[in-house]
Amino acid sequence: MSNFVDYVKIHCKSGHGGAGSAHLRREKYIPKGGPDGGDGGRGGHIIMKGNAHEWTLLPLRYTRHIKAENGQPGGKNQLTGRFGEDVYIEVPVGTIAKNEDGDVIGEILEDGQEVILMHGGKGGLGNEHFKSATNQTPRYAQPGLPGEEGYIVFELKILADVGLVGFPNAGKSTLLSAVSAAKPKIADYAFTTLTPNLGIVDYRNYKSFVMADIPGIIEGAAEGKGLGHRFLRHIERNSILLFLIPADSEDHFQEFKILENELKEYNPELLNKQFIVSISKSDLLDAKLEEEIAAEFPEHMQPLFFSAVTGQGLQELKDKIWKILHDCSQKIIPLK
Repeated sequence: MSNFVDYVKIHCKSGHGGAGSAHLRREKYIPKGGPDGGDGGRGGHIIMKGNAHEWTLLPLRYTRHIKAENGQPGGKNQLTGRFGEDVYIEVPVGTIAKNEDGDVIGEILEDGQEVILMHGGKGGLGNEHFKSATNQTPRYAQPGLPGEEGYIVFELKILADVGLVGFPNAGKSTLLSAVSAAKPKIADYAFTTLTPNLGIVDYRNYKSFVMADIPGIIEGAAEGKGLGHRFLRHIERNSILLFLIPADSEDHFQEFKILENELKEYNPELLNKQFIVSISKSDLLDAKLEEEIAAEFPEHMQPLFFSAVTGQGLQELKDKIWKILHDCSQKIIPLK
């Protein structure tokens, strides 16, 4: 079973507000002290908090219900009731929270960021607030307001500098294992990778960047076929898209166009991202075949050839990625 969990649905309930007090002050030498009831305390919030040390929603996988504490009622001598304790749900950076209707409540983009998902109910006012010249001893107070309740969906869209895009068996997992310490599952059948894998790629002079091996697309993925949206949502947070077309593909440019179309069908804004086209498994090719494959592509998207098995072209590929990531003068040519 994979330890990467990117979707969790939890029933949440924030705390009710405490009731206000209707206490009347009665002391030995103050027989008509008047109202002195305090306000009720606020109910506890449900709060989502970013944690850079978390990479998956796995800790929440078996959490079915989360409930915050109710606020305490107000007391005499205008004492406010204690606030209900807030509940913090720690999630990885890149997590989005949605309500049952699919509306986004908030998203976590940095470590320590907090988003209130459900507000605790407001505490009721004590009777001290209701005294007036015509009603000097009000014997009533407000009840606390109820908290919020419902299901919240947490979706993780991984944050990476480079996202690998390609059909199953395009060589994405092999590339990630060759350039980083990540150990994704590799085998000769479709959908070996069922969940995203992250790897830190070492670059020159102790620099590095993050690469994401994302489950392979098939034609119709935008409509939910194959791994469908479960795959596509992870592409949205990648700075660069690296298209991998295997050298043994029957039609390299057509395969690229199918991948491009699936991104467009899912979210047209993805076509504005910077991208690199590459031909994997190039150890299967000679110089003449490389020229023929390159001729299939337009001049502005000439592919890079590499082999993760032999190491051929890997440094050139990393140089290209680094240049795009850090050269602000690099011209971005969108897909569309």
